[in-house]
Order: sequence, then structure tokens, then C-alpha cells
Amino acid sequence: MKKLQQLWLLLLWLPLAALASSEQDNSLSVERMWQLERIGSPVASADGKFIVAPVTRFDVKADQGHTRLWLFDDKGQQRPLTADGMRASEATFSPDGKTLAFISQRNKDEAGQIYLLPLTTPGEAQRLTEVPTGVYGIKWVGEHLYFISRVWPGKNWEEMAAELKANKDKKVSAWQWNALPYSQFDHWIDENRQAHVFRIPAKGGDVEPVTQKFGRELPRSSQSASSYDVHPQERFIAFNANGSENSVDPKIDIFLATIGSDNAENITPDNQAPDSSPTFSPDGKSLAFSRQKIHGFYADTARLMVYDLAAKTSRELTSNWDRSVSNFVWSNDSRSFFASIDDAGTSRLYQIDARSGKERAITKDTSFNSPALAGNMLVATNESFLYPARLVKVDIRNGRTTRLDSFNDELLAKTEFGSYESVTYKGADGNDIQMWVHYPAGFDKSKKYPLFLLIHGGPHNAITDSFSYRWNAQTFSSWGYVTAWPNFHGSSGFGQDFADAINPDWRTKPLADIQAATAWFQNQPWIDTERMVAGGASYGGYLTSILLGTEHPFKALLIHAAVYNMYSQMAADFAVHSTRFGNFWDNPEIYKSISPHYAAGNFNTPTLVIHGQLDYRVPVGQGFELFRTLQSRGVESRMIYFPDENHWILKPNNSIYWYNQVKDWMTRFAEPGAR
Repeated sequence: MKKLQQLWLLLLWLPLAALASSEQDNSLSVERMWQLERIGSPVASADGKFIVAPVTRFDVKADQGHTRLWLFDDKGQQRPLTADGMRASEATFSPDGKTLAFISQRNKDEAGQIYLLPLTTPGEAQRLTEVPTGVYGIKWVGEHLYFISRVWPGKNWEEMAAELKANKDKKVSAWQWNALPYSQFDHWIDENRQAHVFRIPAKGGDVEPVTQKFGRELPRSSQSASSYDVHPQERFIAFNANGSENSVDPKIDIFLATIGSDNAENITPDNQAPDSSPTFSPDGKSLAFSRQKIHGFYADTARLMVYDLAAKTSRELTSNWDRSVSNFVWSNDSRSFFASIDDAGTSRLYQIDARSGKERAITKDTSFNSPALAGNMLVATNESFLYPARLVKVDIRNGRTTRLDSFNDELLAKTEFGSYESVTYKGADGNDIQMWVHYPAGFDKSKKYPLFLLIHGGPHNAITDSFSYRWNAQTFSSWGYVTAWPNFHGSSGFGQDFADAINPDWRTKPLADIQAATAWFQNQPWIDTERMVAGGASYGGYLTSILLGTEHPFKALLIHAAVYNMYSQMAADFAVHSTRFGNFWDNPEIYKSISPHYAAGNFNTPTLVIHGQLDYRVPVGQGFELFRTLQSRGVESRMIYFPDENHWILKPNNSIYWYNQVKDWMTRFAEPGAR
């Protein structure tokens, strides 16, 4: 009887213990991350009375996300504007701020259409457009809604609808191309279609083509609302297009045209690098845009330019500032700009004088993105390594913020985070390298911890004080590791010379910086040098592949979506060095000296390789090449292949699987936790 009682107590205790264990796991696990609701870029009415932002929540069981538009005010009130389960995006206010336009696909819509929702009177959203090829990149200017659609030139809407149906019903799956580009990131490009700007009266009516008659399509690879702008009095349209006949290395220029005319003028013909983001001033006198000067270097410093519409002259506004200005908004009085600037490991809001170009930092710590004017204030998202994007109002004068939303507060209050700090060490050429170091919760410097060194991608994308869902350092740390993100040579936000220091030699200086970061940790008394692992994705996967063929102290590596073979990278939508430094048949020594696959004879570290089939930025063959090489050499390795993911792992269940597989691999070779 006593033994039966003991067994009964044990059976009773087991589920309670399991429940307690589950309740005690308050770390930022990947499962918890997928419970977080994600706030997107906000927009505001001109008077600042209404603020709208998309909020996405994920249903892990159904493996999908749902985005709704929410309305906010500075009194802490928030309410949904669109129904759950209906896609909603690109919220845009009418000039008087009384109506909200957005894109949705409802009822029998075959593609996204513009819907209008009254905000000051009761009413449901009403569909404005019936464009068979769909709409995106919407703007409301004056009496019209402007939008982009990818159309078949020479066909009317009825013929295009028939073409879409025929394509849907056809049994042939082949694609055909006679020129570049053939893909962009994760989708194929139909060379028979062109992206153009159209408009429709806000009160309803016929759709009018705006850019088709100019004989210039928007950039074939990618277009958005930032690809064009409309004069506040609807006199002119400014848009991006390829200013040359070269489709392999397009020259992205800005064209200016009077709406209703037949001709568009290239106002940036002499600059070979991209000119982008045309934006008219509220007073209608100027057109601002962003300019790079080095063709083939996507991280070249973006200068803020201002074009005088009357004088037809341009001037460079930020020539004395070694920071990029790519996403900006005019002030209401047309005297300044506001922008989120990638600034030495933090995204800060800046104000830039429209006459002198003098810049002033509005915010300091944590990262602020997607600024929009809301009356005499700014509205933006604010995030850090310890919390996802929040919606805030920002006082332009002093940077003080007012929180507008309360999403995720309850969940985050129950989440136990570690801590983080920024450190600086000496890297290649004795230069200072900034690095973010993350410590697990309850970190004790008297004990020793394993290291998980993270190597960021790009390479020209610095890690800023921001929340990541794909590679979250706090989640990795929650497993019991110290984690770190070094912003090695080539990272953005540290000046032009620092960013361009790795071209065309992708290998030498970043490798030296990673080796110096490794040495820095080896000298810390709280790091167990026998439990060190590392990993990276994209260019980070490239640099980890370089490590793989170099002497290093890491017990295991993670290589995700890596540029492993610089020659076969020619299969990608972006061929890295070819535009600026020549193709491999022109300058073979460049490619041979930096391609990781040449060091395959030195590979001997256990490696987890991950790649997605829909990755057209770094084609999937790169991952399989690396895995076959490792297997051929007898190196312990594992290949994880996602047939339905691109360069990133985006689906909830795939992401959870990814994190858990990375955890399984790393903990096999470097036991987590303090000793």
C-alpha cells in the first residue's frame, strides 16, 4: 500500500513538475518570439490627429500571419481598423486627413486593390479600384490616388485579365528570358510586363496611365512607393527608371515629367550610380533625392540632393557628412528633413537643414526607424535588443518620446532577458571595431561561459541596437551562451572609408576583425575557450566559410545561405563584384583570392549548413556545394534544406525548427551554461 501511495504521489508530481518547469522558462525562446505582435511603419494625418500602423500577429498552428491596421492616439487609445484575417497594407491618408486608403484583397478580389475607409464618419471600407494586375506603392495627392501596377504594354485591362487567367490555367510551367533581370530575391520576373504609375480619382472613375506614355518603365527588378513622387499640386511626377540601355548593370536615374505630357526628362544623366527616392517639398518648389556616386557599390554613402524645379539645378546637401541619407521626409515648412540614420551601431533620428545641410541628432540611445510627420511631432518605431518595435511620438526639439501602443507588454513583462553592452577593440590595421556583447540572464563573471560568435551579413549592413526575429542574440544567449555581433570592416554607419575598406578584398580585413574579436573573448576570464562556436548567414556565411578553411578555435560552425563559391554566385540576381571590378574572366585573381571554396582542403570543423530553395540572392547550389565538399572530406556535417523559404527563414514553424536545430547542433559541441 505504501509503495502504491508513493507511486500515486510520483505520478501526481510529474505533470505538476512539468508545468512548473514550463512556467519557469521565461526566456526569450523562439516559441515566445512568435507570440509577439509586430508593428510596421506608421503613417499620420497632416494634423497629427490620426496615426495608423500595421500590426501583424502569427498563428503558429496555422503557420501564417495576419496583418491589421490599427488606429492610435497620444492618449493611449488603440483600436483595429480592419478585420482579422483580411490582408491590409500601405495605409495612406487623404490630404484632409478624413479618409484612409489602403490595399487589401477581399471577397472576390484576384489581386490587391485600393480601399477607402472614412475616419470621421461611420462607414465600412469601400473598394476604389478593380485593376486585374493588382496595385501597390499607393500615394494620395490632391484629387487622385496614384499607384503602381505591373502591366502588359499594349493590352487593355480586359485583355490583361484574360492573360492572367490563361497563365493561371496553362499546363506549361516554363519561364523564358532574353535579357536580365530574371529574378529578384525570391521571385521570378516576367520580362513581358512593365511596372508603371497610374492614377484614379479619389471619388471613383477611370484609371489613367501616368508613366506609360514616357517610354520609361520603373526599375524592372524592384519598385515601391519610394520609386516615384507626385507634385503637391499634381503638376509633375518624378520617378526612377533605367537611364541606359544596359539591363545587366542598370543606371538608375530620376526622370521628371509634367503629368499629362508625352515626355520625361532625365535630370540625373551625368551620375552613373543610383539616384533614388524622389520626394517633392510641401511648398512645391524643390525635389529632394538620394544620390550614390560609385556604380556597383550598393553601400556607397547616400548623399541628400535638392533639385530646384524653377532653376533646374541640383545641389548636394550633405557633402560634409559621412553618413548615408536614404529614407527621409520633408518638414511641413520645407525648411528641413527628418531621417533615420544608420549611425555607429544605432539607428538615430536626425534633422537636416534644407539650406545648409547641417545635421542635428534628435535621438541618442536605442534605434528609431520609419519616421513620419504627425503635426508638429514625429511618429516612429523604437526598438532595442531587449524589446521589439514600439510605436512612439518623438518631440523634435529634445527627442523625448511618448509611447502610443501597448502591444506585447504583458508577454514581455514575463520574459527574462539578459543584458548587453557595446565594446570596442582593435581590429585590422589597428582600427577600432565596435561590437555588441550579449550576456545570458543571471550572468556571473566569476564563472565561465561558452561563446557563440555571430557574424553578420551584408556585408555592408551593420548590426544596430534593434530587435531581430531571424537571428536574435538574446534568444541564443538564453540557451546559456555569451553571444556577440562585431561590426567588422565593411559595416555601414561608420563612414565611407570603413564601409569600402573590404572591396574588392572581401576576405582579409573582416577575417582579421573576427580573429581579433575571438582573441578579445579568449582574454576574458568568464569565457571558456574550450566551448566556442560561431556562425553567420549570407556574407556572414561567406566569412564563416573563410573561417572554416582557416585555423581557428571554434568547435562547430553554422553556415546559412552562404556565398561559398564566388564563381557560381554569377547565377544569382546580384553578382557581387562584377559591375565595379569586372567579371571573373576579366579579373580572375580577385575571385580566386577571396572565394572560400579554394580552401576546402583545410576544412575539418563540424558544420551545420542551411539553405532555402527560393533564395535567388544566394542560389541554393551554394549550400549543396559546401555540404558535398564537407561530406567528401569526411567532416561531420549536416545539411538542412527548406524548399519553401528564401534567403531568410520566415514561416513560423520553419523558424522554430531552424532555431531548435541550431541549438541542437551547437550544444553538441559546446555545452551551454556557466561552469
